[in-house]
Order: sequence, then C-alpha cells, then structure tokens
Amino acid sequence: MSVRRFRASASTLVLAAAAALGVAQPASANSAAVGGYVALGDSYSSGVGAGNYLSDSGDCRRSTQAYPYLWAAANSPSSFAFVACSGATTSSVANSQLGALSSSTGLVSVTAGGNDVGFADVMQDCVLSSEATCLSSVGSAVSQVQNSLPSRLGSLYASIKSRAPQAHVVVLGYPRFYKLSGNCVAGLSEKKRAAINNASDILNGVIAKQAADAGFTFSSVVDEFTGHELCSGDAWLHSVSIPVYNSYHPKAAGQSSGYLPAFRSAA
Repeated sequence: MSVRRFRASASTLVLAAAAALGVAQPASANSAAVGGYVALGDSYSSGVGAGNYLSDSGDCRRSTQAYPYLWAAANSPSSFAFVACSGATTSSVANSQLGALSSSTGLVSVTAGGNDVGFADVMQDCVLSSEATCLSSVGSAVSQVQNSLPSRLGSLYASIKSRAPQAHVVVLGYPRFYKLSGNCVAGLSEKKRAAINNASDILNGVIAKQAADAGFTFSSVVDEFTGHELCSGDAWLHSVSIPVYNSYHPKAAGQSSGYLPAFRSAA
C-alpha cells in the first residue's frame, strides 16, 4: 500500500494526485507507538458496521474489529485512547475528542469530513429519490467539499498539531462505494453510482491536500477496497442494511483487510 488519494472529479484529479504524492513519508510503527496512540474520527474509525462494539462506547459504536483497536492489539503502544465516534464532524472531533491528546502522544489516526458535507443525507436521497434529485444532492455536497470543508479540516488539523506537537498523524480517506459496470442488477442506476464515486474522489483529494499542508501523512484506502466495492461480488461494505446505521460502512473485513493495512503502512 502506498500513500494515495481518495475522491477526485475531472477538474480535481490533478489536485488529488499532487496532494497524495506530496504527503510526508511515514514513521516506523515502533517509533510512533512509543508515546502512545490516539484514534480520533468518525464512524469509519470507530468501526460502525464491523460489530463487536465496546460496551462503554454507547452510540459511538467503537468496535474491537475497527482498525485502531486491531493495530493497538498488534503493536502494543505505551498507551491507547480510542475516542473515535459515529457521526463525528470536524468540529465535534475538535470539541469532544482532542482531550485525549498530549505533548507525549506519539501516533494519531483520524478520519473526518464525510459528515460535514451531509454524507448520510446524500445517500438517502440517492437511494430513495430520482436520479435528478440524487445528482443534485451529490452536487451540493461536492460544493461544500470544495468551498467550506478545506478550512474546517485545516482548523481541525491545526488543533491536533497544537495539542500533540510531537505526534506522527495519519489521516485516512474513504473508500469508493461502487464497482461500476459491476454485477448489481438492481438498486441505484449506473449514473448515480458514478456520481457518488466521483464525489468521493473529490472529497479524498481535498482531505489529502489539507493533510499535506498540515505536514500530516494521508493514506488512501481506495486501492485496498478495489475489487471489494458494492457490486463487486465480494463487498467489504454494507449496502442498505438493518440496522440502518451499518449502511455504507465497512464490514469487519473492510476494517481488517482495508483500513488496517492502509494505516499500518503509514504508521
């Protein structure tokens, strides 16, 4: 796994690629773990969809099968604070999770940004509404990604750096959801799926650039999930599911075989 980018449209592919190629090189896992490991972020870091939730995590749904927990179990950092929480935005990460950081923190992981731009609402529109409504909703989210998200991410990353100045910080992206021209014969149209994938590329490109600007390491999960998207026949992501909060989140295999290798290679 190399450090790469996530979401890009035709107008932002160059930006995403440049950001991905310009990120800092990872430190070794052993050196990063010396000062302790703190796992920040949203549901993709807490492990929603993977099951086996820690009893004290409540609606944050922190899973023992999430990549932070798996990495900590395998690498035995001097301390481990698992504070990622389902539904977290850049502001709620900043306001509610950064207390786990200190000047002695050695390693930090974070996923954030999807909830800031209404990811859940976009998917609901695309599943339940017309193609035109879906594309409009995707377009609105992309506009937020390009216009308001960069400053929100920049502010969050600056706060992380201020609280944990010695830490090696790994920012992870989000997977593409769909294999286009795949084996799904029902559900969303191919045009909807392509728009969602394209929007996710744009999101990852923006996250990658802000991470690079902060001096953090960005690690994409797109390559790990390639061949395991929805409609691939071997999906590591839940489609529309019961309970509904699992929908469009990684299964346990997506955490252990997708996110964990992406994080491990950058940590």
